[in-house]
Amino acid sequence: MKKTSCLLALVLMLVPVTQLAAQTQKNAESAKKNIARLGVGTKAKTVITLNDRSKVKGYIYSAGDDDFVIRDSKTNSSTTVRYADVMSVNDKSSKDLLIGLGAAAVGATIFVLVISHGVPIR
Repeated sequence: MKKTSCLLALVLMLVPVTQLAAQTQKNAESAKKNIARLGVGTKAKTVITLNDRSKVKGYIYSAGDDDFVIRDSKTNSSTTVRYADVMSVNDKSSKDLLIGLGAAAVGATIFVLVISHGVPIR
């Protein structure tokens, strides 16, 4: 009975460790897919959030099987990041595109309101 209790306690302690390892693997696979989708080059701008909550900004300079290199456009400094250390990948160009689309929608709405209310445009 005592051996069973000890074994059960050990298993219960290992469950969170196993879950953390599985989540880290899932994040690494997701990061690898997102980096591949972005590609490499100065147009592949991104903000990487690491597992320690720090962020790395720049563009994807190169990508390998286990890690990738992100280069800061302003300082030209490079940082090698392991996929396993990545919490999330934010596509900077998609965010900029959404902001642009939002601004265009606001402009179009104002234009339609001005036209529908008969306000002359000079």
